[in-house]
Amino acid sequence: MGDVMGRAGRKAVSEQLGRLRAAWRLDFVVVNGENATNGMGLSAGHATALFEAGADVVTLGDHAFDQKDMPQHIGQETRIIRPINFAPAAPGQGARVFQDGRGRKILVAQVLGQVFMKRPFDNPFAALDGALNTHRLGGGVQAAIVDIHCEATSEKMAVGQYCDGRASLVVGTHTHVPTADAMILPKGTAYLSDAGMCGDYNSIIGMDKAEPMRRFVTGMPKARFEPALGEATLSGVYVETDDKTGLATRIEMVRQGGRLQQAGPSPVE
Repeated sequence: MGDVMGRAGRKAVSEQLGRLRAAWRLDFVVVNGENATNGMGLSAGHATALFEAGADVVTLGDHAFDQKDMPQHIGQETRIIRPINFAPAAPGQGARVFQDGRGRKILVAQVLGQVFMKRPFDNPFAALDGALNTHRLGGGVQAAIVDIHCEATSEKMAVGQYCDGRASLVVGTHTHVPTADAMILPKGTAYLSDAGMCGDYNSIIGMDKAEPMRRFVTGMPKARFEPALGEATLSGVYVETDDKTGLATRIEMVRQGGRLQQAGPSPVE
């Protein structure tokens, strides 16, 4: 699931994810939660709510520690993954191996891009090498998921190609707009430039339209950004993998509820 945006996104996840897990027989669900708390970061309480809704792992992003209780909470809750190329002293982990309900081992890693980001992070390619070389598909893990959290689609595509054959899925987050380039790369890695957001699309990338529009038109801020509160679309990506190789055999875009055209691997009753 793409970036959960504020109350509307949390509501969509809590109301729909359990139903989708059952209908699509999902073995493992990763949710990006870095905008779940008022659009900026993730609180401990909202992280718990995402797990109760059906997430197996929650990833973060450049707003990983915007909420004051997350630096301590991430040390206690190992199912939360922050970017692997944060400073080495940052709390939490940027990659970790989990198990699904059938005992299969799954690597989840997140990395931040460098292009157009507000501050320079460590090289994402070198950061991913350590995790992917340690936990190899078809060997130590049966699947590997990489969340590439960045602005530039070119950088996301470069990470996808760089990881081709070494990851089951490379999926972009951060820009809140789902892309239409879901595919399986030549060496077997599923790829999507951006999963979109779990939020209200009658907005400006999830924020109530009034203040962003004012700033675009006048160049002058007047108030803080607030997440839009209308009906949300649950956006993401569905992937099937081969247990022996860890490579992808199927990829489908997911859009459920809200304003966007609906999509998913099968009808949901």
